[in-house]
Amino acid sequence: MRKGYLSTAPCRAAIRVCIIWSTPEARQRSPIRIQPHNSKLAFRSLVRKYDCDVCFTPMIIAADFMRSSKARDSEFTTNRADRPLVVQFAANDPQTLAEAASAVAPFSDGVDLNCGCPQRWATAEGYGACLINEPELVRDMIRQVRSRVENPKYSVSIKIRIHKDLRRTVDLCQKAEMAGVSWVTVHGRTAEERHQPVHYDAIKTIKDSVSIPVIANGDVKSLKDVESTYLHTRVDGVMAARGLLANPAMFAGYENTPLECVWDWVDIALEHGTPFTCFHHHLIYMLERVSSPAERRVFNALSSTSAVIDYLRHTYGS
Repeated sequence: MRKGYLSTAPCRAAIRVCIIWSTPEARQRSPIRIQPHNSKLAFRSLVRKYDCDVCFTPMIIAADFMRSSKARDSEFTTNRADRPLVVQFAANDPQTLAEAASAVAPFSDGVDLNCGCPQRWATAEGYGACLINEPELVRDMIRQVRSRVENPKYSVSIKIRIHKDLRRTVDLCQKAEMAGVSWVTVHGRTAEERHQPVHYDAIKTIKDSVSIPVIANGDVKSLKDVESTYLHTRVDGVMAARGLLANPAMFAGYENTPLECVWDWVDIALEHGTPFTCFHHHLIYMLERVSSPAERRVFNALSSTSAVIDYLRHTYGS
């Protein structure tokens, strides 16, 4: 264990994170890149070390966030180094979203309205992917945030899935643009699709139909996937999720998680007081590609931070 770190404050493994990648050299040949899923402040701190520019928080339910100070303390934690930062909300009411945006505006650089989550609990509550069928409501929520947050540089974005009839998706994006949205992230599948191929042609059509930046999302598991997505769509950015869970250094060009990144996670997690379950699960993802089935069984069964660190030292060195 490296010196100077304590395990104290509790945290919960995050649900949704977005991170944008770029370096001065890479910007000349490919767009910014983004990542969602599974991290709060500690994991954002890790990926920022590996060529990420902008991080998104996990999806936060705006109504709960405004109703409870306990929810605010639990769901939104940041620090001065955690910038640029976009706070991602689930909402279905313009006033509630505007209030939530106003609350986090002093501590972030933008808010994102999730209109792409296909999970049943979300759509049953009127959140996520069902909002792509409510373009006027999405427009009104964007307008209300714009009216409430006075900073003109504060970004307001949306993340969507596509319709089977792509004309409806184009209409949604154009309405959002007219309302003042800063950019649109497009997951290239319908709300019903899960593992089907990403519809890159649909993302390109949307990109060609609006004048605001468009971010592509779906099946980005390596830097090669980022570049391929860009070449197919010519978008302004590429979002990744599971790919960064498996390899937080992906945007820096590593094919698998480097040992340096593993030890960086150990340091950062201990510094932030990350609970063992969260700490361990991230390492399970990071080591999956480089471990044998037998090694994974041993590592996955470990039950304490000290046991994990001893295993890492014995197996990989420090």
